Amino acid sequence: MNQSTHLKQRPASHGAGGSLPDGYRPSMAEAGGYFRVWDSLPNYVAHEKALAALFRDGDSPFRANTDLSPVITKASALNDFYSTNIYRVYDVACKIVSIHDFDSRLQQGDLTLVKDFQTIEFAGRNGESKRITNYSFATKYCSHHQPDKFPIYDSYVDHVLRSLRRIYPEVFKFRNDDLRDYKKYTENLDILRREFGLESLTYKELDRYLWQLGKRYFARYTDAVNGEIN
Repeated sequence: MNQSTHLKQRPASHGAGGSLPDGYRPSMAEAGGYFRVWDSLPNYVAHEKALAALFRDGDSPFRANTDLSPVITKASALNDFYSTNIYRVYDVACKIVSIHDFDSRLQQGDLTLVKDFQTIEFAGRNGESKRITNYSFATKYCSHHQPDKFPIYDSYVDHVLRSLRRIYPEVFKFRNDDLRDYKKYTENLDILRREFGLESLTYKELDRYLWQLGKRYFARYTDAVNGEIN
């Protein structure tokens, strides 16, 4: 398929049954088109700038993850801006603070950190034990501290990877459940970067590309698509 033609097409279908076009090939040229759309959306740019200042600015008093109040502030802002539907922010914050080497592991790019705080346990209304796993949120929380070391998991990116596996079965060998394993998920993003000449993209840039691509072809409603790519 001619790439310039593809860039201007409307999605053929939406929702879980959608798919990337046959022969679709990720490229730096296509990524650039999606970056231009992202940069034209003032709310996206402003939210990311605010989160960067909160999570990793050198003067931010909220950078460390040792005290409850700063962690609640960061988790609440991230939950609001990304609509991650975390209903128990306090419990999530307590789990983060309980990991005493949290900040050093962030600095090291320790991918196992995500698994260590993605699940919270709490008592239900009738005293029964409940568990909630906030996998995507946990990857976003780590990524906003160290965007070059922790990629973001998102359902749209998940759909893109599965669709690329259909098109390039010789490249992608993962099982669906592997994408819920953060190390394996990251490994497949690295395969994508390597196989399609996207090594120069940071994880943050790759997320902006794949998230918008997934939104274009897998969103439930057409008005979720950000804009024309050209």
